[in-house]
Amino acid sequence: MSEELKARQHVGKSYKKVDAATILSGRAAYTEDFVPPHALVIKVLRSPHPMAKILDINATAALKLPGVEAVFTYKDVPKTRFTLAGQSYPEPSAYDSLILDQYVRYVGDAVALIVAKDEATALQAMKVVRVTYDVMEPVLDMRTALDHPTVIHPEDDLHYNMPVGGDPKRNLACSYSRVVGDIEGELAKCDYVVEDTYFDQATLQTAMETFRTFCTLDQFGRLVCTSSTQIPFHVRRHIARALEIPATKVRVIKPRIGGGFGSKQTACTELYAAFVTWTLKKPAVLIYDRHEANNCSTSRHAREWKIRLGATKDGIIQVIDMVSISDAGAYGTHAFTTFTAGEHKSVPLYNKGKAVRYESNIVYTNHMAGGAFRGYGATEALWPLECAVTKLAKKMGVDEIELRLKNLINVGERSQVYAPDEVLESGLLKEAIAKAKTMARWDERPHSWQIDETHRGGLGVALAFQGSGVANVDTASVEIKLQDDGYYTLYTGSTDMGTGANTILMQMACEVLGCPIDHMTCYEADTDVVPFDPGSYASSTTYVTGTATKLAAEDLRAKLLKTFAMYLEVAEEDIDFDGVTARTKDGQKSMTTQEWAPKLMVSFGHEAQQLVGFATWGSHTSPPPFMVGIAEVSVDTETGQVTPLDYYAVVDCGTVVNPKLAKVQAEGGIVQGIGMALTEEINYSSTGRLETNNLMRYKIPTRLDMGTLHVDFVESHEPTGAFGVKSIGEVVINTSCPAIQGAILNACGAELTTLPMISEKVFQALMAKQ
Repeated sequence: MSEELKARQHVGKSYKKVDAATILSGRAAYTEDFVPPHALVIKVLRSPHPMAKILDINATAALKLPGVEAVFTYKDVPKTRFTLAGQSYPEPSAYDSLILDQYVRYVGDAVALIVAKDEATALQAMKVVRVTYDVMEPVLDMRTALDHPTVIHPEDDLHYNMPVGGDPKRNLACSYSRVVGDIEGELAKCDYVVEDTYFDQATLQTAMETFRTFCTLDQFGRLVCTSSTQIPFHVRRHIARALEIPATKVRVIKPRIGGGFGSKQTACTELYAAFVTWTLKKPAVLIYDRHEANNCSTSRHAREWKIRLGATKDGIIQVIDMVSISDAGAYGTHAFTTFTAGEHKSVPLYNKGKAVRYESNIVYTNHMAGGAFRGYGATEALWPLECAVTKLAKKMGVDEIELRLKNLINVGERSQVYAPDEVLESGLLKEAIAKAKTMARWDERPHSWQIDETHRGGLGVALAFQGSGVANVDTASVEIKLQDDGYYTLYTGSTDMGTGANTILMQMACEVLGCPIDHMTCYEADTDVVPFDPGSYASSTTYVTGTATKLAAEDLRAKLLKTFAMYLEVAEEDIDFDGVTARTKDGQKSMTTQEWAPKLMVSFGHEAQQLVGFATWGSHTSPPPFMVGIAEVSVDTETGQVTPLDYYAVVDCGTVVNPKLAKVQAEGGIVQGIGMALTEEINYSSTGRLETNNLMRYKIPTRLDMGTLHVDFVESHEPTGAFGVKSIGEVVINTSCPAIQGAILNACGAELTTLPMISEKVFQALMAKQ
């Protein structure tokens, strides 16, 4: 550990989350805990058809029921299209949505809003609303969506803010292609070529708290939206656009969130509640049940990849060719950005070659829309790439890690898909791999072995990149005030989703100011109170908001020293200040912030002032954290059942601000990845109905399904980030699927190319070998 790190008081230390006690005691308050009494209850009448046009809605019987306040249909809402994707403006996602539309595009799409005095009445009213549909042939296979006879978005007012390669009349939500070099020519020169088709499924974020929003009007007639969201400022913009009102008339408040994982980067419930309250001028609440949360939100995008890798006999990967088709679902929410983000977080791992292709058509289908999910495109792209690298190593007869090391990007180098002036500025990639190898005893034991008569064990490996915020887009502002009691308050628009983000930001601020962490509180995510922040997504909080926090603390500290110097009648350089007490270096004078702040705030013979530190910061780059994962599994050769035994992971996220919280982040991401690898999958019936709409059918892993996790870190220093930090939130989900695929392959020779790798698929692959 460097002397600089040893000298730090807070950064690099393991603090409990500042709200841990309230959570563990059950006192933590969530959105539903603040719903005003007598708020109207909203229920959403949903389509039973995957594709249809509404011809008529008869709500006469429903409106006669006592306690029914209103029934709203597509005829009642504004006709301004928008996107629900929580992205900085101008959003790349298509403006293809209305609050309610005459067309319904998946089973579960919204048809009408039933508003009543209580839930029972709303549900009763829902049963007597009569809807006449013109049912159309649905598009249920992304492979046949392009130029299908059914056009999912026939409207003429669908709008893009920028060219993203979309053609809705062909069911093409967007498209992307980057080709560098001569793919076919370079492949022809290669001594080894592998190719295969890989499929990664749609999966659910499965936050324990479902989507929920309530809205009220304040004393000035402004709309106040309280919601479980990752993106309060983006929600405010969406509401303003959809309701055709100024954003200054909208306030968004985010209480504690019970998990998000990207799902709450989409405004699933906010616009319905906002419309009802704005129209009726009464408080209203909408809470999704588990069925709606699974069926009527967003999922990870399903993708099918055709991939080719070519290498020369010296082991250099000369060609990476990745072509996919992607399922956008019914709406283009995050469709373009999830795919393009995957390029920057996969292809650059291996940069020694001469030709790269990365492209996809992202098509509309009559499935629930795809959206943001932890890993955001990198998870999907690294799955086929890392599987193909393992396949190439097998064909060449070389160690899987050695092949990766030979082709791995180094600090100071650029990638074929980087911008001309973009280089990898930091990273201990090889050191992370060496540590993981030692942890897993990779060089000391076989990678395939017999456990007992029917079980075989195997080791598999995968590498991963991610990013830290969105370069040249994400910009955060932070304000830190010295309050009149001499303590500090940090104001941020970022949203703590249970990750401990508030704790991290407070540690960084206290490191600069010098005060104990209990001298600071954090107030977050209220658009009327805190400065702008894009929200918690794209692994941006520690890197982007954290750097803004450090700068704001430095701004406040400078003001504190200047003012203390004036009061103590000495030069600034003659003061020692630890965040609580200012002392002259000769020891003759001292003053605490608690003594001084009340005098500073009230004018008794001097100019009163409140000292505030403020900073806004965004980055020209998105420095990638790095991870290596080694999976150890057992395969039952009689049933195909795969059991995780151990998972060895080493992460380089720059300086680790809070080791305990970082480790928990890594463990959580690995387990989510294990679920994607082995059990989780969204399934539709032949008629387009979601079958995995509850936690009995949609199988997330439990504590008994994950084996033993071993997590460690190497700490590089990222020069652009505060204290040398990079992100950790997303990279940790990205190695599980390909590492487990490689472990299964080594264990028993079964090569799986579709996710999830359930026992039936493994057994079929074993039978195909015989």
